[in-house]
Amino acid sequence: MRQRLSKLLKRSSRHTPSAVSQQSSATAAIESAQGLEVVYDSPEASLDIVAIHGLNGHPDKTWTAGNGVHWLRDLLPKDLPNVRILTWGYDANTHSSDRVSCQYLYDHALELVADLTRKRTLTNSTERPIIFVTHSLGGIVLKSALIHSDAARQGAKNEHRSVKTSTYGILFMGTPHQGSDSVPLGRSLMNIASIFVATNDRILQHLGRDSEWLQQQLDQYAPIGGEFVTKFAYEIFETPTLLGHKILVVPKASAVVPGQADAEAIGIHSDHTHMIKFSSKDDGGYRKVSENLQIMARGAGETIRSRWETEVRVDTARRNTVTQFLLPLHLSQVTDVPCFVGREDELRRMHEILREGGQRRTAILHGLGGMGKTQLAREYIKRHRTQFSAMIWLNARDTTSLQQSFMEAAQQIQRHHPSVTYVRNAVQNRDLEKGVEAVKQWLEEPANHKWIVVYDNYDNPKFGVTKAPDMRSNGDSSRTTLAGQRNQTVPQDEDLTQGAFDIRPFLPGVYHGAVIMTTRSSDVKLGAYIRVTKLVDLKSSLEILASTSRRQGLDQDEAACRLAQHLDGLPLALAAAGAYLEGSPSTTFADYFEAYKASWLQLQKSSPQILSYDRALYSTWNLSFVQIQRENPASATLLRLWAYFDNEDLWYELLREVLESDGEESAHAIVADKISFDGAIRVLHNYGLVEADASMRALGGESQGYSMHGCVHSWTQHVLNKEQDGESLQMARVARECVGSHVPKNDIAEYWLIQRRLLKHADRCWIRMETSKEVEAGDEWVCHRLGNLYASQGRLVEAEAMYKRALEGKEKALGPEHTSTLDTVNSLGALYKDQGRLIDAEAMFKRALEGKERAWGPEHILTLYTVNNLGLLYTCQGRLVEAEAMSKRALEGKVKALGPEHTSTLDTVNNLGNLHASQGRLVEAEAMFKRALEGYEKALGPEHTSTLDTVNNLGVLYREQGQLADAEAMYMRALQGYEKALGMEMVKTYPPALNTLKNLGRLHHELKDKERSRVYFLRARDGCQAVFGSSSNQYTRVVSQLQRLDRSLFEQFFLGR
Repeated sequence: MRQRLSKLLKRSSRHTPSAVSQQSSATAAIESAQGLEVVYDSPEASLDIVAIHGLNGHPDKTWTAGNGVHWLRDLLPKDLPNVRILTWGYDANTHSSDRVSCQYLYDHALELVADLTRKRTLTNSTERPIIFVTHSLGGIVLKSALIHSDAARQGAKNEHRSVKTSTYGILFMGTPHQGSDSVPLGRSLMNIASIFVATNDRILQHLGRDSEWLQQQLDQYAPIGGEFVTKFAYEIFETPTLLGHKILVVPKASAVVPGQADAEAIGIHSDHTHMIKFSSKDDGGYRKVSENLQIMARGAGETIRSRWETEVRVDTARRNTVTQFLLPLHLSQVTDVPCFVGREDELRRMHEILREGGQRRTAILHGLGGMGKTQLAREYIKRHRTQFSAMIWLNARDTTSLQQSFMEAAQQIQRHHPSVTYVRNAVQNRDLEKGVEAVKQWLEEPANHKWIVVYDNYDNPKFGVTKAPDMRSNGDSSRTTLAGQRNQTVPQDEDLTQGAFDIRPFLPGVYHGAVIMTTRSSDVKLGAYIRVTKLVDLKSSLEILASTSRRQGLDQDEAACRLAQHLDGLPLALAAAGAYLEGSPSTTFADYFEAYKASWLQLQKSSPQILSYDRALYSTWNLSFVQIQRENPASATLLRLWAYFDNEDLWYELLREVLESDGEESAHAIVADKISFDGAIRVLHNYGLVEADASMRALGGESQGYSMHGCVHSWTQHVLNKEQDGESLQMARVARECVGSHVPKNDIAEYWLIQRRLLKHADRCWIRMETSKEVEAGDEWVCHRLGNLYASQGRLVEAEAMYKRALEGKEKALGPEHTSTLDTVNSLGALYKDQGRLIDAEAMFKRALEGKERAWGPEHILTLYTVNNLGLLYTCQGRLVEAEAMSKRALEGKVKALGPEHTSTLDTVNNLGNLHASQGRLVEAEAMFKRALEGYEKALGPEHTSTLDTVNNLGVLYREQGQLADAEAMYMRALQGYEKALGMEMVKTYPPALNTLKNLGRLHHELKDKERSRVYFLRARDGCQAVFGSSSNQYTRVVSQLQRLDRSLFEQFFLGR
């Protein structure tokens, strides 16, 4: 069957390098092999493994076997997945006299510490445990580095101490630690060098037997060496040297330090050079190394965590500056969540902002109510509590709550530091204002600079901003409007009576300390801004559901996964669902999901109070709505109107046409111009209720869309618009009219993209209309337009339902012979033809034709549209003579009425080309296709979808003529054009593009290129399933073709046929 695209009636109206450049390249190569390189990093990393090469080593090549396996990158992550693995390179090259390091080993050690400190600071992993793996000379560099790190205390070097503090274990591999009577230490070092050079150079002079520096290393490392779990690996086989003999480079007597606590000797069956190269996981050396690292990893976390706590206490006592200001965390008002998941990016960003420095650091956590801002702040405090001397948590919901929190903080300070007179006086006097000032004074003490204060729930800010005037209508009060007095729809909360306030007087007036502030308002611009958005990983959502519902195996529960997807990463909604299910053991996830959709508000009110959150899901948004009403009534109206659209991709042009004509001032204010619309959206965005999403970028020549979280959308439906009164019904009607009036005709540029954007909104309208058996008066044209939309997008079932509702309404309101009624009859005929119901289609077309001829005459353009459709139908039925007669009549009439170059005329020319091809009149068919193509290119451009449809049809014709190369060229032009016009994502579900994919599949099958054929058929299959469904003829036909192709490929490759 040909996959041509028929034009249906519009259903409604090198150079050689110089010596200098070679030298530069060599220098660059050496420089690039220095410093830290991450070879593996897990998002859940809780341990750093750092590998350091030896003399003449390389950060990659040292660890890479002859078969190319880099065991640190290719093998170890499979045994230790939750780690970060780094290699460190330094200049220890001895191959020639002009490539001698400019630094001695101590300088390398300083570089190692500095590099590690920077890397771990920037990735917020300063306190993460470290296990070092060193080879040969690299072990001496490490020991020197740890000596330096242990001594670091003051200034910037204080941060260097973190390396030693975090070091849990060391695997020394072939490192010379000490001399003996038979093997002096200097000789071991010279042995290492002899592998690479026959004479000494500057770096070897520094490693002579009597080196004072080397003896210092032995003396200084001994006191701290016992703090680390240590493994001493030694070589068992001799290594060839450049002097022509084999030696044990670092014998066991030098490689192992006897008697060191927590140490173990490990023999590696290899020579010095290859003891750190493993070709596979089955290598005996690798198994020993990996298993030892795994064992060390198990104990690293708890040991290093305890060491850091001790470090903070020791450091505090040493400096004697913080003890008098020590205040532990007191969270009487904040309950910990049973399972904190995700948010690693946000926590890293917070630490970048809040880590200790010589100034005030402030992080503003902004996001939708219920998004978990408070728990994020708490988690940060828990993770980094050892970095702060004093921690205070304040409830900033309103001035009274904030003052009471300050007084509680004052009482806590008094308990721990009773000698602070001004705090004691404030507590004894029970004066809230003095309590605020006393706590601020304590925080402002010059020596008290390591505190952190959390101002939680500062959701109602006031910074002297003038509110927008009330824009409610003062027009005809008898008319049902979009923005009436709706206070009764929002349950009154005692918090709503509290006023906005300026928090700045409650902030300490000094330039030190750290502040976290959580807020639903983006107007709070008092620090670095972190937007807290939904959890994007379904696994995180399921973990919250599992912990709160106390149920297991949720990842295997389809209903649980479906519920988690619907709640879309909103922590409070997930916790509320889990709490309800935990209290209702007999309720399944499927039961809850159905109740959620049917009785949202009742379900929310029935859910147990979640201690880790201060309010119920709906209550926290009610607060925001009242504030939005005060600030900008147009934003409040838009929020309520949004309930009747889909929650995703609402854009300016969709609303403009209908709302511009609405008499209500606040409705008109939404779309008075693009600036007004952006202003209304901005207020909602400031409260975290809507988001601009890159996936909703400007499409179809229209502006970017905005999205609303699905749970917020449920709130707008069940709370803001819970009463089905005249106003709510009017809003629903306005939404339907906005969608219906915006359905574009097929001759509009990028029409298909606009249609795709409309589909979800049309579905939302259809859901509401399904509940009504009768068509509401005035909805007939909306139903017809939605039918056009669904038919154009291949949603034929929905299209039929819409056309039938439109027809029913028009027949009742206008009569069966009215021309508008006949438009819908004609559209139903076109739909039945697409469904393969040809008898029904013919009946509809004939009825429409007869009625139009009576009303308009036989030559009217609208009559000719139906004539054109009858011609297409007769072609499908094989009645080619009748089809030609109808097509010629339509063409002659359109040429006369519209002209030969009108796009509608060209549609019929294209259809005649299809007809002639069916008749075997290929020369005439080619002429018609070329005429249509030339016209489309002139009228619409070479990349318009209508132009590309005809390009596809030419490809079909050329294939039938045996011109396979020309056919492929046409198909590829069409496919690439569709991809350019629509985008790679949209084209996947564009029916004409799917036809072209099937045509390419058939063509390459003929060309004996079955692999490419299969690729195109697979793309077509996926698209047909998405558009038409797995039970559709379109999908099953492609599946059958793929099955035949797969059998053919099997016989070709396995049976030799």
